[in-house]
Amino acid sequence: MRRSAYFFAMAALLVSQASWAQMKPHRAEYALRLGKAVNAPRIGTAVQDITLDCTGWHIERDIRSEIAFTPSLKMNLASRLDGDETRDGDDFRYHTVQIQNGDVRRTRGRVQRTNGETRAEIVSPAGPEEQILPPPTLMPVAALGHLIDRLNAHMATASTLLFAAEGNGEAFQVKVTEIDPGALRAAPPAMKPVDVPADRFWPLLMTFTRARDQAQKPLFSMRAKLFDTGVLDRLTVDAGIATVSADLQALEMHATPACPGL
Repeated sequence: MRRSAYFFAMAALLVSQASWAQMKPHRAEYALRLGKAVNAPRIGTAVQDITLDCTGWHIERDIRSEIAFTPSLKMNLASRLDGDETRDGDDFRYHTVQIQNGDVRRTRGRVQRTNGETRAEIVSPAGPEEQILPPPTLMPVAALGHLIDRLNAHMATASTLLFAAEGNGEAFQVKVTEIDPGALRAAPPAMKPVDVPADRFWPLLMTFTRARDQAQKPLFSMRAKLFDTGVLDRLTVDAGIATVSADLQALEMHATPACPGL
């Protein structure tokens, strides 16, 4: 249940070493709702802060929610990610904290790509673990730029392998299809539109399947509006047992540093 409640965190933040300039550092705040109806109940907030310096990217993601099944039965959920990724997308270090009704689970890890091999070293409450990931697996700030490259090249259907730190530290195959704008969920009437600096956007359907189990049906799917600056809005994540929607409610664009030799 903890992982299902936070599938949004895994899905929402994809980025490519070859096109890091397209991804603009920013801080985005989202309102979370349970369900996709315009009057769906508010269950929490999500904040993603992505900054950039001359050594690489820093990602902070904080999601907090409370789901009330009955007046006396409630579930408090929280997920936090702190991560650092090099500009070339070949090294990612992270720390996650996930809390469900006071039960805390901490994980730290490092993913490196060297000599064509992608290796993950993860330390969780279950103990240390080492994994060899499929070589094309992209890091969190390497997948979205890759996707933007494909969309700019008019390749409407794209498939990418993404490392998901919150998803038990495993790789997901993400299949992306451009859809009609009318297929996106309508924004709640009470939400004020947020101005997003961008030249264009794409309405997308994404499906997420465990890379090690591609014969199975997708674990969850997501519809979203992706801007060419890497900002996402109007997310609807469907995991079968639950649907969570997320709407952009505040956005701050960070400055991009001027780095020698880049």
